[in-house]
Amino acid sequence: MLELRGVTAGYGRTVVLHDVTVEVPQGGAVALMGHNGAGKTTLLRVAVGLLPVRSGQVLLDGEDVTALRPSARVRRGLGYVPQGQQSFPQMTTLENLRLVSNVRSEIDGVLDTFPALRDLLGRRAGLLSGGQRQQLAIARTLLTKPRMLILDEPTEGIQPNVVAEIESVIGALTERGDLSVLLVEQHVGFALRSTDAYYVIESGRITSSGDGGAGALEAVRAAMAV
Repeated sequence: MLELRGVTAGYGRTVVLHDVTVEVPQGGAVALMGHNGAGKTTLLRVAVGLLPVRSGQVLLDGEDVTALRPSARVRRGLGYVPQGQQSFPQMTTLENLRLVSNVRSEIDGVLDTFPALRDLLGRRAGLLSGGQRQQLAIARTLLTKPRMLILDEPTEGIQPNVVAEIESVIGALTERGDLSVLLVEQHVGFALRSTDAYYVIESGRITSSGDGGAGALEAVRAAMAV
């Protein structure tokens, strides 16, 4: 569903990504892990169209979208939940959702995915907890009906019970078979439990990759111990 093929990119004279290739299969979930400064955010900026490549390609469902703007990639099925539980704080939870869709059945659908939000529809987003804002951010993106969902550090600063709920949601979404997920995450256990495959990036290069699951835990920890 998503392929970054031989991507080199950076800022000004600084090259951050060096010939990086990452693939997310149709209906699959893939984790991208690495330390701070490894190049994860830069890779996501390339994937969503916020940063141009110096060489390489970005393909979405087999279509070369390297030259397309972020809005055009969204129309083709790319959904992006950035780091930081982003919302419009002065607007209520419901108003945040209605920015994307006014269709009641569609809003009810994402509320079924995150039922805790039902009791918070009239509350301003700025008054929600970090975990509640993260659920809202994911719910709002799901209203765009993505086929490829990118989640950037969804567990950062989130209480454990909400982390477990987000993990469950990722599993439920990918089990449907019509949604692919790229999960950028520093919590190795959570990332591997939630995905089918992984990549480790360090200093802008992919240093390790393989199948996900608990059996990959030691391999990933070894790859990230540099």
